[in-house]
Amino acid sequence: MSTHDQVVQMSRTIGEPALDAVILGEGNTSIRVDGDTFLVKGSGCQLASITQEDFVHLRFDRILALLDRGAVSEAELVAAYESAKVDPAQKRRPSVETLFHAICLSLPGVDAIAHTHPQAVNALTCSTAYPSALEGRMFPDEAVVLGPASVFVPYLDPGLTLARAIHTGVMEYGQRYGAAPKVVYMQNHGVIALGKNTTEAINITMMAIKAARIRLGALTAGGIRTLPESVIEHLINRPDEKYRAKLIATGAGGAGSTGGSR
Repeated sequence: MSTHDQVVQMSRTIGEPALDAVILGEGNTSIRVDGDTFLVKGSGCQLASITQEDFVHLRFDRILALLDRGAVSEAELVAAYESAKVDPAQKRRPSVETLFHAICLSLPGVDAIAHTHPQAVNALTCSTAYPSALEGRMFPDEAVVLGPASVFVPYLDPGLTLARAIHTGVMEYGQRYGAAPKVVYMQNHGVIALGKNTTEAINITMMAIKAARIRLGALTAGGIRTLPESVIEHLINRPDEKYRAKLIATGAGGAGSTGGSR
């Protein structure tokens, strides 16, 4: 399956109404194509009905250079995105959140990104209990699929400001855990799933939604009881859980998508 086909399949799966992850033109997805370029959803496109033509092929270096610049106007941001197009004739504008896709896809072991706005997740990101209501892990599968911890970002204007905060968060996570995070929660906004392939990005999204629903239920039943960090570390490092996590991330033994190539 081509890289284009993989990101279209992932996007349509995440855009299915039954999953309740996005509506209308919400959310965006991306995938690494090679060491220099990636595909990102075009602005305003609907994930449930997206096509190959709705993705924009961009160069990493032109996008990531924005991190080292000072204040950038909206016009300058649009110009930078346009200059990064592999095909200048592509008319579609890339998502305003393209920079954080480039940042996350540049992390070791990350080749596919899914950003969504699930109702259950946003019930917590929009609550006064954020981020505490989303911290920790409550059950084994949450730890195995979402990793030992999450990255939390305060509400910031989508675009350059938000992307820089995400960059700080994922870098700090990497320094602490020695790997890229699986999930980033954004206050009053949504969630980002960072997968080694499209199958894992879908799985992370689904588990984040399930975990949010359980957290909402637990809050009504007296409060959330999370697992001790020692238990989480034990679960993640168990050989059988590592084996199972690998199967889940590849679609039960390799049947799933493989993401972009390094």
